[in-house]
Amino acid sequence: MKFTIPLGISFWAILASSAALAGAQRTTIVNLASLPEWQVEKSQNVSLNDVRQWGVEPPVDREYGVTKVEIRTYRKDNQSVQAIVEEATDPSSAYGLLTFYQNESMKQEKGMKLAVVGADQAYMARGLFFVRALRPSQPKMSDEDFRSFLVAIGGAAPSANNRVLLPPSLPPQGLIPGSLKYVLGPVAMQKAVPSFPADLVGFQQGAELQAADYPHNGRPLTLIFISYPTSAIARSRYGAMVQSLGINQKSGAGALYGKLKGSYVLLVQNAQSKEIASRLMDRMTIEQEISWDQPPPGKPITVQILHVLLGNILLIALLVGMAVLVGILLFLFQRVAVRLFPDSDWARGYEDSIIRLNLK
Repeated sequence: MKFTIPLGISFWAILASSAALAGAQRTTIVNLASLPEWQVEKSQNVSLNDVRQWGVEPPVDREYGVTKVEIRTYRKDNQSVQAIVEEATDPSSAYGLLTFYQNESMKQEKGMKLAVVGADQAYMARGLFFVRALRPSQPKMSDEDFRSFLVAIGGAAPSANNRVLLPPSLPPQGLIPGSLKYVLGPVAMQKAVPSFPADLVGFQQGAELQAADYPHNGRPLTLIFISYPTSAIARSRYGAMVQSLGINQKSGAGALYGKLKGSYVLLVQNAQSKEIASRLMDRMTIEQEISWDQPPPGKPITVQILHVLLGNILLIALLVGMAVLVGILLFLFQRVAVRLFPDSDWARGYEDSIIRLNLK
């Protein structure tokens, strides 16, 4: 499994305006209902504390940046379904909520991306939104009808613009379903990955952590992947982990193996030997490079370049116009000065003020 993670600003991003890049993240779910047979019957803005009964943990959701919560009731004929829609700060935060709440009893919905279904609820990440759909029990809703509802309110997959903003995936081969967690703070870390001390990660320095379980000889191995803004922060944090946890210094039960690569830290828990841990870590090959040909998400690159060119033309026209205006104002000022002050230099010119030496 190979992941290419650009570290620099791409050539196209330099040409594109910052407004275009910001607009790529302002993705919404169009009324969260794209098919006409499902209509929003009722909508109510609530707080995170008002939806605790459906499994919501307010401190965790606040850590992921949830700013708005809405309960929506959808209806089609005699069927009614409720959905809790949480708006986060960015697509990766909404994705993090999906990974935090999913569990091993839930299954990936066939034909859909970033959507998991359980016995009584389904979770979806769509752009800035984390959607919790509550499956009706009275009357019982069939699997086919419930799936059609999910497709209706969220589509089969997030947009391509949103998918490129998500963190790199951990190796999918052998990953235990429901075990993947993507956390952005210590509160979610303590609940999602309690076996690792959250204070060593360094979330206050911009760390992002992913963890997932992989089976080996009847027992799960936990792969932890931590990304940092810079290599210097990663080296400092990894050094603290080595000193506190004895990485690569023990063997057998309770051993922790790891390695540092650039601005990333890879760790493996519960491995019986360093060789087993290394094989799991080697599944994830990370390349750090500057990408010069990767267009930013949003509008087509030709449109973005056209906007930049038009902006430059308008700027040049504005500067030329200002120069012409200043010239006209100076000319008018001189004419007025001649009329009001006939004895001034403006009126007589500078001939009388110049001393000519006439040296031969």
